[in-house]
Order: sequence, then structure tokens, then C-alpha cells
Amino acid sequence: MEKDMSYKGVMGRSNEIMKNALGIDYSRFEGEGLTFDYEKMMVETGYTLEEMIDIQRSVGVGNTPVLELKNLTALARKYAPEGKGARIFLKDEASNPSGSFKARRAANAVYHAKKNGFKGVIAATSGNYGAAVASQAAMQGLKCIIVQECYDSKGHGQPEIVEKARKCEAYGAEVVQLSVGPELFYTFLKLLEETGYFNASLYTPFGIAGVETLGWELANQVKDMTGKYPETVVCTNAGGGNLTGTARGLRKIGAVDTKVVGASVNLKGLHMASDTQFNKKSFTTGHTGFGIPFCTWPDRSDVPRSAARPLRYMDRYVTVNQGEVFYMTEALAQLEGLERGPAGNTSLAAAFSLAQEMNEDEIIVVQETEYTGAGKHIGPQLSFARENGINIHFGNPAEEIPGESIVLPEDPRLIKTVDLDMDKIRRSLIKNALATVSEVSGRDIEFLAEDTGSNEEFVMEVIESLK
Repeated sequence: MEKDMSYKGVMGRSNEIMKNALGIDYSRFEGEGLTFDYEKMMVETGYTLEEMIDIQRSVGVGNTPVLELKNLTALARKYAPEGKGARIFLKDEASNPSGSFKARRAANAVYHAKKNGFKGVIAATSGNYGAAVASQAAMQGLKCIIVQECYDSKGHGQPEIVEKARKCEAYGAEVVQLSVGPELFYTFLKLLEETGYFNASLYTPFGIAGVETLGWELANQVKDMTGKYPETVVCTNAGGGNLTGTARGLRKIGAVDTKVVGASVNLKGLHMASDTQFNKKSFTTGHTGFGIPFCTWPDRSDVPRSAARPLRYMDRYVTVNQGEVFYMTEALAQLEGLERGPAGNTSLAAAFSLAQEMNEDEIIVVQETEYTGAGKHIGPQLSFARENGINIHFGNPAEEIPGESIVLPEDPRLIKTVDLDMDKIRRSLIKNALATVSEVSGRDIEFLAEDTGSNEEFVMEVIESLK
């Protein structure tokens, strides 16, 4: 009997397809109601930190440099109150083979795929992760398919996403490009079932655990350079895996007092699945269109249970505007001689502002950079924005309206982070969780406290307020 390959048929088999393509039986970690043994999943399906370091080093991943940004620190201190202006450091992940920290995730996932006899790997991503998976698949001799959400219905592609497609193809991957909409996940599942390839998802325990080495290295290097762990680490936040893995690595080395700050580009009001709004944004990752939904419901990802659970680890969540990130991209190049792509510069823009709140003897670290290229450079990005009717001018970035304008700061003092309400985000996660069950047990409350990085009293208060 032939399988039903319609949208409804394939989506109805999603759990079965995922289980075959991952080799993880998620039901082993699920309890009654909402409960889910997250730590057990991470331990039993992943690798030890030592094993991950060995896997990554064998393919040239990791051991990237930490650089002190002395000129940007001096500029921040120019606008900071007396005695303020933390030292800004940067973990240069563009030094990885594929040009971003996602090589760490891909190295583990592709290693695991080969170890378990898969002939190829598939990833659904429009970002750096596709290039990382393609790069690692080439090293391991595996086939690779990358599924991208690239175009609007008129066939206009985001220059940054098109650039990443070229990079994937350069590594020998087949790239399947789609228009924005629900066909992405359907096509992804269909290909997994047809090929029998491994699901190299961003959100598996292999992928998230791979980033633990980044947090571990970062803390170790900063301590060697300065005699102490950093006070703050800023992570660009989208799906949450970057922040989750880095924070877990910091904890494993003992940097438990280091504050972990998430930073996203403010794209409030733009819907990521909207055909008309898809090309109104100038950032394809690291923005609130991913950061907020994945914080408030991590399991919306392409695996049954996401290993990226950012609220468990996030001490603070801030946003910056598009114009501020473009400005800091130029500042990094012209003041520090480092030309890097937009994702890492999101956290750099945040760190420039946050450093001015901190003492001069404190340390703030931007935990990753990424490569730049023809489509990722600010030139084509701003040109594409103009073609899509975006008004670009110098002024106060606080006046920027996503989808209508990009405001480059007329003075560096105008670069200011905006804090998001963490409790509001936590309440949203609890509300989303409650919608999936008819009643809540004591163990559910304990789990929700862990998943929101709060406590049982807070969870119970939210439950009462929602009745």
C-alpha cells in the first residue's frame, strides 16, 4: 500500500518520521501531563564535554580566539558615567571552518549520523547552520540536503539567505529553496522519509550540547587572560540554542556567577510567516520574530522536544534596533579591523550599550562572530531594504519602525538596549503549556518552574491569574 504523501498524510506521520531520522525515542523522557526529563535526555542522548571537544577538534572546529576590543571599549567609556565602561571582549567564532559557531552544533550532529550508519543528513535552515552542516558532511563523506525558506511569492530572495545557499552549494550540498509558508516543514519531513537521511536539526541534544564547548572555552580563555571569569556574556538569541548551549558550558566550567544576556533585533510587528512582510526585514536570524516565540514555546521546533530551552538559563533579555546593528558592524570593521556578519554584531551592539552600565574593572563578552559575504554584507542588505520601500536615514534608532524604516544612529551615544519583560515572557510560556493539558499536577508546576527559570510560587501565581 502506497503511503499518503499529501500534506495531511505526511504531517500526520511526523513523530514516526522524526523517530526514524533521529534515533531518539522522546517518549522515554516524557512523564504524565507536562513533565519532561530534560536533563536525562541531555545526558543519555548526547556526549560528554570531553567527547565533544575531541569530536570538534578532529575536524578543525573550536579553539577559536578571544579578542579584547580595546577601541570599542574606549568609545563606550566616552559615553559612560565616570568609573563605568566594562572591558569588551569577543569570541571570534568566524574562525570555524564554515564561518560561525554553528560548526560546533553541526560537528556533533554529523559525527553522530555517520557513527550510526546514516548515508546523509538533512537540515531545514535558511541560516549559517546549513553551511555548517554542509561543511561537516563534506568532511565526513556524507550526502547533504539543506531546505531553505528563501523567497516571497514573487520570487524575490533575501540576499543574506541567497548568500548562504551559495555557501552550502560550494560545500557540495543540494539546496532546496522554497517560498515562505507551511511547505517548509512538509518538504523537510517528506525528504527525511524518502531518503532515510539523518535529521541534523538545530534543536537535538547533539546540536545544543555541541555549543557547550563554546561556553567552556570562552570562560577558560577569559580567565587565562584576565584572572577571572567574565561578569556578563551576551548571546544573540533566535531559536535559543546558542544561549542554551553557551550557558550550559559556562556552568560546567564553574562560571556560575556569570550573567547570561540574550540579545535580539527588534522586529516587533513583522510576522515571520507573512509573504508580504518576509522581505521587509533586514535580519534573517537573531531577531524577535524567532526569539520571542521560541522563548515562550520551545517545542515549536522541528523535533518533538527541543533541547534549546533559553528561559532556563537567561538572566536578562534585551533588544537592539536594525540601524544600531548595521552601525556596530561598521564600527567593528573600522575601529577594530574585523569585518564580520550581522548575527554576532547584534550581541555586539547590545554589549556596547550594556558595558556603559558596568564598572571599568568588569568584563563583558560577545560570545560569537560570523563570517560575512556578498549577500550578508551591509551594502546589499541596505540596498535590498530600499528596494522594498524601507526608509533608511540617520537619526535616533529609538524612532525606528520595523518594516518601515532603518534608523542609523547619528551619534554612538544613541545606541541603547531595551529590556524585555522576563516575567511576561515566562507567563506566556506557562499559558502556552496549560493549553495542552486539562489539569496541572505538582510535578507539572515543578517542571514549569524549571522551564521558565523561576520558582513554583511564581508558576502557581500565574496559573491562578489565568483561571
